[in-house]
Amino acid sequence: MTPVVGFGAGGHAKVVIEIVRSLSNYEIVGLLETDKELWGTKVLGVEVLGDDSLMAELKNRGIQHAFIGVGTVGDVRPRRRLYEKVSEFGFEIVRAIHPAAVISPSAKIGAGPTIMAGAIINANAVIGDNVIVNTGAIIEHDCVIGDHAHIATGARLAGAVQVGPGSHVGLGALVRQEIRIGEEVIVGAGAVVVRDVPDGKTVMGVPARIQPRINTDLHE
Repeated sequence: MTPVVGFGAGGHAKVVIEIVRSLSNYEIVGLLETDKELWGTKVLGVEVLGDDSLMAELKNRGIQHAFIGVGTVGDVRPRRRLYEKVSEFGFEIVRAIHPAAVISPSAKIGAGPTIMAGAIINANAVIGDNVIVNTGAIIEHDCVIGDHAHIATGARLAGAVQVGPGSHVGLGALVRQEIRIGEEVIVGAGAVVVRDVPDGKTVMGVPARIQPRINTDLHE
């Protein structure tokens, strides 16, 4: 069994813990979390050991693998920063792919993905590094998903959609074929995207229209 440490101790971490356990070849030795109130508690039986200051100690104990248990609600930047920090420290990020996900043999999956149960990734799709494909999301043929993007629960991307790095496609959103979604875009929950979305914009509604970016908590 390969020992692995998780970063994050919230709700997203619970899902990733169960994915990692389903892979059978990893033993989760603990979690690291910035919230001191959680230190010494357990998440699904896994102890929260402390914060990131323990990384060197864990490496010295021979622990070389990690998973990212921090999700995103609109803003993917905290997860991206954590992924880059953990990677630069020398941990290998586990490919947390649930056995109940359906992934085409011709799809290309980058480093450190989190792909949850019921997700479908079809032919010739390209998934970047540190991407979340959440429960039941569908990424059709020839889609290209940039690094650190999050395709949220139940979102559906038709063929040849492009999603830029750091973007968030929200809960149940629909994206028409051949649409380009730029970098660091937020697509609101339930939106129907029928036109390209420029970098840095938030879109909501049916059809999706550009909105002021005020409160990202609305876009899970």
